[in-house]
Amino acid sequence: MLPVFTAVRSSVGKKVLMAVTALSLVLFVIAHLLGNLKLLGRESDSFNRYAHKLESLGGLLYLAEIGLILLFLTHITIAISVFLTTRKARPVGYYMHKHIGKPSYNFFGSTTMIYTGVVVLVFLIVHLIHFKFGQGVKEGYIKEVDGESVRDLHRLVIEGFQSFWYVFFYVVSISLLGIHLSHGVWSAFQSLGASHPRYTPVIFGTGILIAVTLSLGFLSMPILIYFIW
Repeated sequence: MLPVFTAVRSSVGKKVLMAVTALSLVLFVIAHLLGNLKLLGRESDSFNRYAHKLESLGGLLYLAEIGLILLFLTHITIAISVFLTTRKARPVGYYMHKHIGKPSYNFFGSTTMIYTGVVVLVFLIVHLIHFKFGQGVKEGYIKEVDGESVRDLHRLVIEGFQSFWYVFFYVVSISLLGIHLSHGVWSAFQSLGASHPRYTPVIFGTGILIAVTLSLGFLSMPILIYFIW
């Protein structure tokens, strides 16, 4: 067996690969938020122009989407493998979670990673069905932008966020994504060897900051659209 596959099959190799895929996905989430914040301008042309530019990339967009799918599948597969291995090694859970070391970085986010990850996966599927594969030009969602007829994704998003139940589902899912990221970012750097008494608190705090910032950024859109606009 090739050395690279042997490394991936090991526990250390799995953690490293999961860390790399996690940080790659965090970068995607940041880029996705920056694009979606165009909704806050309330101008449909700006958001529709951004969405149309992405769609006009053609083959490059498909390659990027395939890359994202591979990242997600790799991350999910390894996460499930590590979870099952841990459960097999310790079939009976501890009666009480205890803090390890001073200070401890074990908290709610670290003990619920697999569960918050499952919710985020379900949310991602619903999100894609509703927006990416949802109503388009054929259903009348069309807008003239720069003299060209494009899909009115802005209208679809606004209508989606006028549904209480979708907003509720979105808020809960994004909140759990924040909890997932709060431990995931720090854990990823730790798996890559960035562990030192001097730097670990900084990395941990940075992970929390990233999680909170991304969560608030995504949550601002449905809350503003539903409750204020």
